[in-house]
Amino acid sequence: MGTAEFALQQQVNTLYVDHHGWLRGLLRRKLGNAFDAADLAHDVYLHLMKTGRVPPVDESRRHLTQIANGLVIDLYRRRQIEAAYLDALAMLPEAFAPSEETRALAVEALVEIDAVLHSLPAKARQALLLCKLDGMSYRDIAAELKVSVSSVEKYLAAGLQACYHAWHGTGR
Repeated sequence: MGTAEFALQQQVNTLYVDHHGWLRGLLRRKLGNAFDAADLAHDVYLHLMKTGRVPPVDESRRHLTQIANGLVIDLYRRRQIEAAYLDALAMLPEAFAPSEETRALAVEALVEIDAVLHSLPAKARQALLLCKLDGMSYRDIAAELKVSVSSVEKYLAAGLQACYHAWHGTGR
């Protein structure tokens, strides 16, 4: 372990000792569930380790709250996606129901797709969904979004590029 990594680990450890109980309590109040609160509190510190950004002491709680709020949103979004997927599966005959492992992999893929779509500007996301899910032509999408056809082409290119990079694990 290098000096910088050791210093980061020490800073995160200090934050953990100073604020973990408070953070877990905050998350328990938000979520109404001690188990999810403990998991998300842990994820906050993992996020700090991954990004390598530790806030100054006077901004610690604000920074931890900001990360925690993002993780709460992610948790709720994931649960919505999972519920919608399970509702769709419930309409299938039991013989076609996927295994638990396949369900888990499908939910992971859906969460990743959702994250990619939400990383796009609103019009690019909407254009991609109108094209791929509704089968609309570029001209119809342009009319719907009140933009030019060339703008629709740019939106779709950006959306497809984001999907490609997410699928292949490459940076933008």
